Amino acid sequence: MPIPLDNFEDAINHWQMEHREPYPRYSPNQIREIGDNLVLLQHNNGGWVQNLDPARILSPTEVQQYQAQKSDVTASFDNRNMFAQIEYLLGVYSQTNDEKYRTSALAGLNYTISQQMPNCGGWPHTVPATQSYHSKLTVADEVFSGNLRLLRKISTRQAPFQSIDAQTRQRVTEALNRGDECLLRLQIRQNGVLTGWAGQYDPVTLSPSQGRKFELPSIVSQETVEVLRYLMSIETPSSAQIAAIEGGIAWLQRNRIMGVRYETFETGETTQFQYHATSQDRRLISDANARPLWARFYDLGDNSVVLATRDGERVAQYSDIPRERRTGYSWYGYWPQRLIETEYPRWQRRLRR
Repeated sequence: MPIPLDNFEDAINHWQMEHREPYPRYSPNQIREIGDNLVLLQHNNGGWVQNLDPARILSPTEVQQYQAQKSDVTASFDNRNMFAQIEYLLGVYSQTNDEKYRTSALAGLNYTISQQMPNCGGWPHTVPATQSYHSKLTVADEVFSGNLRLLRKISTRQAPFQSIDAQTRQRVTEALNRGDECLLRLQIRQNGVLTGWAGQYDPVTLSPSQGRKFELPSIVSQETVEVLRYLMSIETPSSAQIAAIEGGIAWLQRNRIMGVRYETFETGETTQFQYHATSQDRRLISDANARPLWARFYDLGDNSVVLATRDGERVAQYSDIPRERRTGYSWYGYWPQRLIETEYPRWQRRLRR
């Protein structure tokens, strides 16, 4: 039976952005072949590097190259990495009973637990750090919420995690409790009022921190949405978790942008930048009929929109960002819309039952 590759969508997209030529891929029902890829791509310490396509059909030379990289200690939780591999491998095990997939998944799980930060139960971006933001406690790209979701599924014995032994499940539950507590501590308060979450935090002080140069310390709407989705998935939330959800939703509702449309348009000329090529540009257009829009970043103090150049200079207008960053990054979007209009009311109804 096919196992969805949805958790790998971000990784696959990044791989294909860097490798634009078509390449052969396994079909979704070839779960053994995809599982074998994940076992091959896993390093000896249990971790994986990010942004690989697990369904890519590898040549014999590529297989040898990845085998030679087994001793590499690099691993990353970025772009929904690690929890995706663990869940997929256990899904393959549940269908095949082939122990190698379960062994690989458990190695990945042990690595994940080992990398949980000691003073607060979050995770870094990449180990070992080669960029300034790699060692930060990371919420961005579901590093925090994705790992917590994985741990919660294991702790509550959801499919395909039923084969996890009781001792490992106890360690998972302890890590989950530490992470849940930490997540609430990280929610930003403005004059005592709960708001959203930052993308990165200093691992010692737990204050909001800068990611890449253009990702200034701020409250991030997109990451807040994913944290709220995780919290809303908890079957019996605590009063503190309920307050966190209500505070986050209220903050998103207060900071929606009305009367503005986020538009992508053709320029008629393709430009090659360092990391992408595009014939498009983006702009904000006044439109009284536009649906609610959100900025990605909001000021920690006054909730003004935070925009920046690749060099980290904060600018006042979207048009002040050079085209390379306008088209290579999503500064505005509709991430909270479904959460607010559909998922949150459904959660409220479930809570009242």
